Amino acid sequence: MSKIRLIIIDVDGTLTDAGIYYDENGNELKKFCTKDAAGLFVAKKLGVKTMILTGRECAATTRRMTELKVDYLFQNVKDKASYLKEFLADNGISKEEVMYIGDDLNDLPPMALAGYIGCPADSCIEIKERANYVSTVAGGHGAVRDVLEHYFRETGEWEAATKEVYGIGV
Repeated sequence: MSKIRLIIIDVDGTLTDAGIYYDENGNELKKFCTKDAAGLFVAKKLGVKTMILTGRECAATTRRMTELKVDYLFQNVKDKASYLKEFLADNGISKEEVMYIGDDLNDLPPMALAGYIGCPADSCIEIKERANYVSTVAGGHGAVRDVLEHYFRETGEWEAATKEVYGIGV
């Protein structure tokens, strides 16, 4: 496996259950699964950058991604592939160094720019057909953590990194 330097993650349907909730004041609400944090913290410990790339803009997403200390948060990006192509070129990152985790048709073009693709169990068939790993977990229920855990177990890095991040076995 080549060394991943950047993990790109979609929000709706990947980090969330794809539901969009509105309160009585019109505020958009989202439910995030706390289990995903472990995967993101392990990536950070291993020096892998994380990017959230989403077509919608939401204050709840900003808040949660700030809590998770993601490296890059890009919201309201309608043409993800063009945006990502430029970002990768500007930062000298090759396709083989990119992981993309997404769930639906709008993720297909940017996924073509990634060397490793993961997706939630409830992703559309077109995404599943292209994925290197299809999680057994649905979007918004820890699928991102599952994809990251699977990848980092394959590289042999998961156990040591989780011990360090969480003080397990110390």
